[in-house]
Amino acid sequence: MRSHQPDRPEVHGNLPLELDGFVGRRAELSGLARALDTSRLVTVTGPGGIGKSRLAARVAGGRCAPPDGVWRVELSAVRDPEFVDYAVVEALGLTDHTARLPRETLLAHLTGRRLLLVLDGFEHLVDACAELVVELLGQVPGLAVLAVGRRPLSVAGEQVFALGPLGEEEAVELFGQRAERQGVTADHDPRVRELCRRLDGIPLAVELAAGRLGALSPAQLLERLDDRFRVLTGGGRDALPRHRTLRTAIGWSHELCTPQERLLWSRLSVFAGQFDLEAAEYVCSGGGLHSDDVLDVLSALLAQSVVARAATATGVRYRMLDTVRAYGAEWLEATGDAGRLRRRHRDWYVGLATWCELEWFSPRQDEVAARIEAELPNLRCALEHCLTEPDGAELGQHLAGSLWFCWVGCGRLSEGRHWLERSVELEPGTEHARLKALWVLGYVAVLQGDTVPALAALQECRQEAERSANPTAVAYAEHRTGCLALVSDDMPRAETLLRSSQARYQEIGELNSNVLMGQVELAMARAFLGDLPDAVRLCEDVRQVCEDHGERWARSYALYVLAYAAWSEGDPARARALLTDCLACAHAFHDLLGSVLSLELLALVTVTQGDAAEAALLQGAAASLWPSVGLSLFGSAHYNAPHELCEATARERLGDERYEECVRQGARLDREAAVARALGRGGREPGLDALRAPRGPVRHPTAAARTQQPAASPTWKGGETAG
Repeated sequence: MRSHQPDRPEVHGNLPLELDGFVGRRAELSGLARALDTSRLVTVTGPGGIGKSRLAARVAGGRCAPPDGVWRVELSAVRDPEFVDYAVVEALGLTDHTARLPRETLLAHLTGRRLLLVLDGFEHLVDACAELVVELLGQVPGLAVLAVGRRPLSVAGEQVFALGPLGEEEAVELFGQRAERQGVTADHDPRVRELCRRLDGIPLAVELAAGRLGALSPAQLLERLDDRFRVLTGGGRDALPRHRTLRTAIGWSHELCTPQERLLWSRLSVFAGQFDLEAAEYVCSGGGLHSDDVLDVLSALLAQSVVARAATATGVRYRMLDTVRAYGAEWLEATGDAGRLRRRHRDWYVGLATWCELEWFSPRQDEVAARIEAELPNLRCALEHCLTEPDGAELGQHLAGSLWFCWVGCGRLSEGRHWLERSVELEPGTEHARLKALWVLGYVAVLQGDTVPALAALQECRQEAERSANPTAVAYAEHRTGCLALVSDDMPRAETLLRSSQARYQEIGELNSNVLMGQVELAMARAFLGDLPDAVRLCEDVRQVCEDHGERWARSYALYVLAYAAWSEGDPARARALLTDCLACAHAFHDLLGSVLSLELLALVTVTQGDAAEAALLQGAAASLWPSVGLSLFGSAHYNAPHELCEATARERLGDERYEECVRQGARLDREAAVARALGRGGREPGLDALRAPRGPVRHPTAAARTQQPAASPTWKGGETAG
């Protein structure tokens, strides 16, 4: 969330915008705000449907935000306690390519920051959340946590804020506001007041009742509700406990549904988080509900507040509140149809991942990235189902492997490795699926800088692929082993393996983003071996194929190599244009490796163009990102040579003290700010211009007319390192 108040500094955050008017709760708003002022851990508790999430979001978004913002973590769709840390990492927008655990990533990011973390819907994950909160609060003094759930975390220092129902006037106001959606005015009907009183002022119950006004009058609603309550209280009018009141209100709403509406309600409970119409039509149809009828039935549930609708970047999506979903799940179990629905859910998302893998190599790459991000909760649910069902190994390995573009191209290496390692431990349903999971696991481990597991996975893949005569798996295993040699500075071996894998791909007719990346990696090896013309030829070919197919991810790496070649040939302006294109694309895909490599080379181009202070700042920004990528510049002398050349030139022009100050300023930029700065969209920091030294010619090592570099900095002659 960004503040639009002129007297408040602009902050980062992800609080959702309110779609409905907020009703009442004045005392609770001020009370919760006071609690947050006096405690670093406040937990809003109360039964389902009482309005905890709305109140917490309203208070968190309405107070003076801490410098590093307010960040909400939605935990209701997380079903595995192991994924609590991943959910927080994801909500904070963090990308980490290393083999670090997500907890380590969180602590590294939060250290020195001041922010408010809102953990919403944790009650089914209370032990995992309590353990996480204790560690984070214990190690990050600037962190405050606002937890939202049906029970406390029960940890030291927790201040519990128990939320009760709406007051009568507030409940009537809410009913009237929601009634307007049905085109009904019910503000002055005395039966509305009695209805809200009978519903104990529970917001969700009131909304469900108001959702029925299209078919029933307030008098009819009250009569039916009273009939239901009398059954539960033995004919008397004693009040039900609140949790039973809500459950009864949901059950009463369920009874008023048509058979098709009840059927769809129960079947929609298999989705984790949001879903779209196509998924609902496939997963929920059959056995009394035709796919052509799903939209009409879904629209009826939407009108009754059983389902909520949201417009997102990937189109219209739907979701059920947890309390409503849980009620539907019980009915699904009671029908004996839960197993079949979960298998249909799994099959839909396996199919979606397969389609997305194919469409990654197409002009739809951006759409695929956005779709996969939106569907992650459901994909995780499908993966968990595959990896825990007796006959799910093959589909699980296929699904984990097919999502390679999500793990690698969209910055989710750590999560990908979790699923891939689990999948390859299972007995294979077919050799092909397990081999794919193995080479993808090796690829992920290579990018994480975890050499031994990477080599083990790739060697096992190669041996099993040769034994089973699987030429595709052989090609991928050889390719990724060549990639490992490339980042390990073994250029002759890298060239041999990468060239051989390219020949294998051509022989079997394989062409996709992975194949093109292999050609870019071969070009890097050729550049490091001193043959820039061949590197340019290879990357221009990749660039053309990418443009023909609308592919942007592999293209960005080709641009990186072409930019280095342009710089080496004395054309820094062209190098900058290529690198800004490369950086913008990598950043859009959350590809941290591509982003930080671009920043490093942009620093060298910048010092070549005479701005040593800005070059040092970009080096500082890159240095702050490398810990989330792995070993800085892979620990490679070849990748490190441009960095050392840039540093030596900048230090000579600025002096050590000025250089270090610029680096420190760059290190204070977060990833978004660093990328904006490099792309020319970020303003210069106050005071930095005073540190700038007069411009002078860069000592370019690849042109004969340049003067020699200081002995402490290796020169890069056509890609070769010389002392």
